[in-house]
Amino acid sequence: TTHTHTHALSHSLVKMAQVIVVGGGLGGMAAAHTVLQHGGKVLLLDKSPFCGGNSTKATSGINGAGSMAQRAKGIEDSVDVFEADTTVSAGERCRPALVKALTHNSGASIDWLVDSFGLKLDTVSRMAAHTNPRTHRGSDGGQFPGMMITYGMIEALEAIAEADPSKVNIVNKATVTTLLRDASGAVIGVEFEKGGSKHTEHGCVVIATGGFGADFSDDSLLASVQETWRTSTPTWSDIPQTLIPPLRSLPTTNGPHCTGDGIKLAVGAGAGVRDLEYVQVHPTGIVDPREPGAKLKWLAAEALRGHGGILLDKDGNRFSNELGKRDYVSGRMWKTNNGPYRLVLNTAASDEIAWHCKHYKDRGLMKKLTGRELAADMGISHDKLKSTCDAYNSDADYYNRTGKADRFGKIYFINTPVNADDTFHVAEVTPLVHYCMGGIAADHKAQVTTDADQVIAGLFAAGEVIGGIHGDNRLGGSSLLDCVVYGRIAGQSAARYQLSNFVSGAVPSGGGSSENGAVQITVENGKVTVTVGGASADSATAAPAAAGNGAVTAAPPAPAAAPTPVEDTMIGMAEVAKHSTPEDCWVAVDGGVYNVTDFLDDHPGGKRAITIYAGKDATEQFMMMHRPEVLVKHGKEFKIGVVAPSAKL
Repeated sequence: TTHTHTHALSHSLVKMAQVIVVGGGLGGMAAAHTVLQHGGKVLLLDKSPFCGGNSTKATSGINGAGSMAQRAKGIEDSVDVFEADTTVSAGERCRPALVKALTHNSGASIDWLVDSFGLKLDTVSRMAAHTNPRTHRGSDGGQFPGMMITYGMIEALEAIAEADPSKVNIVNKATVTTLLRDASGAVIGVEFEKGGSKHTEHGCVVIATGGFGADFSDDSLLASVQETWRTSTPTWSDIPQTLIPPLRSLPTTNGPHCTGDGIKLAVGAGAGVRDLEYVQVHPTGIVDPREPGAKLKWLAAEALRGHGGILLDKDGNRFSNELGKRDYVSGRMWKTNNGPYRLVLNTAASDEIAWHCKHYKDRGLMKKLTGRELAADMGISHDKLKSTCDAYNSDADYYNRTGKADRFGKIYFINTPVNADDTFHVAEVTPLVHYCMGGIAADHKAQVTTDADQVIAGLFAAGEVIGGIHGDNRLGGSSLLDCVVYGRIAGQSAARYQLSNFVSGAVPSGGGSSENGAVQITVENGKVTVTVGGASADSATAAPAAAGNGAVTAAPPAPAAAPTPVEDTMIGMAEVAKHSTPEDCWVAVDGGVYNVTDFLDDHPGGKRAITIYAGKDATEQFMMMHRPEVLVKHGKEFKIGVVAPSAKL
């Protein structure tokens, strides 16, 4: 079927044909792919050297009710039960429309990841405060779920960009400084800086820049809420204020890019904010024994407790329901005030989540100890450890016989019994800043709104940057979910907004040239073709924004010259071992030798993730976190030779 409409329309409308996505994490990727699937064009801007953001660090999985994986395993669950669980977790700050959009789109979003990107999400487990098992990850080890999902979508988007740059343009190291608005207040584009130059692009905008959990400066969003944060969580009402540490004194799981930029941009364009004081503290940040005071820490995945991990204080006592909400467990740690605290997994639990345990152990963050070694490490007797294990087993038996919770309210006892003579994986853990429930005001269609709940035309949001989705506490496994669900919703809303502008002939004032020309819009089999003054662009291949009225198009960089072949440069591991400092850092990976000294500052996982392997062969650890294609694509400029055959490990 073909429908044709003709309008007098400004050339600026063709320029507005793209959707500008600010932020290259999972929320941004979901929005970008959805725009493309709806026939639109995407310009994606990210201030970091690489896309991925905090999404790549998510360790436990992604929630979904009614997914194909749940049905295949015979798990009885529903979006209504998931909605109820999320509502309870959100508490008094619950916003039903946002929760319903999140939960009722959850199973379909899991299936979308599987069907559209070939991702394997076939293991389903129960995390804290969930009625049913609904947290999805891959079954065959491999990368953390967040990394697998996010990088899978990044690679797919990069492939589209390389095959047809007219559909999508990805620009890294691009810092958006301003949201452009027309006389009506509608958002019509962005100004951004890259390489010391200023650029302007037009289009509606999706903000997907994440939270603000890494900005500890005096003028930060964290600083602005640090006093109200201490009293905002009902679960902490029985804890003396002197035992609740200052917010900015806590460590964080957030990368240095999490500074609230998108929130500040949106507020500058009239957006409201919601729940900024609700900053989630996660109870199990891992304390690195080599750097116990490090501000940035790895997270011990909640899945570790979901598979049976227990928490012990310094005297070997349990003090909480390990599967309670995050604010509850963190609060019990502060109220107990008897650290250091340890997360302990027996053999059965360790085996079920072996990939995670190996990852932490290889990084020196987790120990593998016998029961007697664990007791000695804690400075307690083996009899005390046995007493704690026996009491836990008794609690599990009591629940199985009576259906009644233990004294801490625990009802899910996984991988029992726990034997004090077993072998354990153990990590020291501490509460830390993890997630920001607060952010930009937006509705269930991902449309950004003012404080008065008025929609700001042309501005959408996705992921952690949206405030109010999770109320005063987020359930584990729902951070990846809000990125995917609201990324898809934002992409759909933005694509429809652009199409409605075309069909209505609306011309955003201030969007560009006022020169009018005859415009013909043809819709054929779902494809929209716009012809302006004889030149045409369709919805899948709309022409890139023209450089006019001071605008500068962010064109893809010219292909780099082919690197000098290094395959004939043999380097022994003894030589690699000499380069083992941050100032001179070589690593061997998959038979190649790489001088990554100049890459350390750009590494998305931080310097420490590389420098702990400086001067060593890091093949196994690299492949645990990345696919081989990443090394081929991003490592070639740092490759200086190959490992000499006699020296290969």
